[in-house]
Amino acid sequence: MVQMVEYESKLQTGQPAPDFSLPDITGIQHSLGEFHGRVVILNFWSAECTWAQRTDAALQQLLQAWRERVVLISVASNTNEDPGLIRQTAGDRGLPYLLVDEGSRLADLYGAQTTPHLFLIDPQGILRYQGAFDDVTFRQRTPTKDYLRQAVEAVLAGQHPDPDQTPAYGCMIVRPA
Repeated sequence: MVQMVEYESKLQTGQPAPDFSLPDITGIQHSLGEFHGRVVILNFWSAECTWAQRTDAALQQLLQAWRERVVLISVASNTNEDPGLIRQTAGDRGLPYLLVDEGSRLADLYGAQTTPHLFLIDPQGILRYQGAFDDVTFRQRTPTKDYLRQAVEAVLAGQHPDPDQTPAYGCMIVRPA
């Protein structure tokens, strides 16, 4: 199901992003704190969602330009996705970090609703942007606003993104029943 989600965010931009510790697809634990000093894109992700697939492809190009200054952490929160499919898809898409959010706890903590749903955290651990990758929707197939790219470039330049929050758009996160 594809949906644009208007919601009252649980997190406020300009405030510290909640730390977390989750295993990656090989079982190694990672925390947000280990990336302190770098810009972090926290991407709530799906192996099956075509909107997440489109975002993954676009992010790969952007990450090459941003190099080591920006790290992408994708988070698999859907309870209905098979671990084998998740591993295979993450490898096929070249995701540097894919964390497993069993029970959708991190998605709940961050208020993530869709895949993708993006959260941008500055090098000091402050949440600077949350929402959509760009303004593409089912009815508007060509982007006119690159929200995440603009937010990352603002943070890299020491500025605050404007806007700092947009509605997320994509496939709904499937949570535990």
